[in-house]
Formats: sequence, C-alpha cells, structure tokens
Amino acid sequence: MADLLTRIRAFRHGNAWIFGTMLVSSCLSLIASFVLSVEALHLAADPTADLSCNINAVLSCGTVGSSWQAQVLGFPNAYLGLMAEPVVITIAVASLGGVRFPRWFMFAAQVVYTIGLGFAYWLFQQSYFVIGALCPWCLLVTLSTTLVFATLTHVNIRDGNLFLPPRAQAAAVRFIEADLDAILVTIWVLVLALAVVLKYGPALFG
Repeated sequence: MADLLTRIRAFRHGNAWIFGTMLVSSCLSLIASFVLSVEALHLAADPTADLSCNINAVLSCGTVGSSWQAQVLGFPNAYLGLMAEPVVITIAVASLGGVRFPRWFMFAAQVVYTIGLGFAYWLFQQSYFVIGALCPWCLLVTLSTTLVFATLTHVNIRDGNLFLPPRAQAAAVRFIEADLDAILVTIWVLVLALAVVLKYGPALFG
C-alpha cells in the first residue's frame, strides 16, 4: 500500500501529470475564449441577441458581455485568451515531449500568467459583485486559468525557476512535496463554488 501511494505521489509530481493537466486546462480555456469571441461578434452586430449561453437572469453571457468590463482594453477580453492560451499549450506539449525551457523563459511565463490570473479574478469579482450575473464560459476560463497557474507554479518551484532565496525555495519545495498546493487549489475552487451558490441559490437554476 505504501509503495502504491509513493508511486501515485511520484506520478503527480512528474511531467506527465503536471503538463498533461496544463494542456487540458489551457485547451478548455482556449475553447471558452473562442466561443466568447464569437459571442462578442454577435453582440456587436445585435446588442439584443439571444446568446446560446443566456440560460437565465443569473447565468447570462449577454449581460456580462454587454458590460464595459468585458472590453477593458477596447476589445473583447476573450481575445487575450486567444493570444495567451496557444503559448501555454505549446509549453505543455513541448514539455511533454521532453523539451526543457530556459529558466528565464519559465520565470517570464510565471509572471505573465500571474497577471492573467489576477485579471481573470478581477473579472470574476466584477461579475459577482458589480454586474450581478455570471457567464458560464467565463467561469470555465476562471477555473482553467486557476489550474494552469497551479501547475505552472508547481513545475517552476520543482525546477527552481522562480529565483527564490534558498530558504524560500526550500520551503516552497516542501510545500508542493506535501501536496499542499493541490489541497489549497481544491479548497479554493470549492469555496468559489460555494460562494456562487450562497449568493444566487435557486436563481442559478431558475
């Protein structure tokens, strides 16, 4: 039994699991970004268009897509996903094939994706507290972005790509070796789901 657990933990810390999870997550985010980009074109042509993801008053891409927050940089936010996710997919596929990227490159990827994660959660916060509606595809982007960030951070800590001081690096390695990062991400996702259910309740399915 102990040997089986050791193998499972070793697999979880290996490239197959880490970059496989990253690949699936980034592909989901790319699909969601593509759908949102198409829906943005529909809204631009007809602001009253009934989008496929307009499920009810709470789950409504149209409500979110019509807000100013949906075009912070002057174009649909989904276009950022169309630009960023192919890069992540390339990193994941290449790494699964045995490519090892330079330390500076992985550090830069971490910085850029951290900014992207912050932007994704800002949009979630705006939808949750300000707009008062949630976009199903945007929720998928938030979830997949969280998973990509977690896996990218895991591999960068494992491989020492973050230029941390020795003590901080050692503490970070102990953190991921104890699988605390996976536990933290699981709890975080569950808390977000609970927050959505507590705020909107039956209206989610009305």
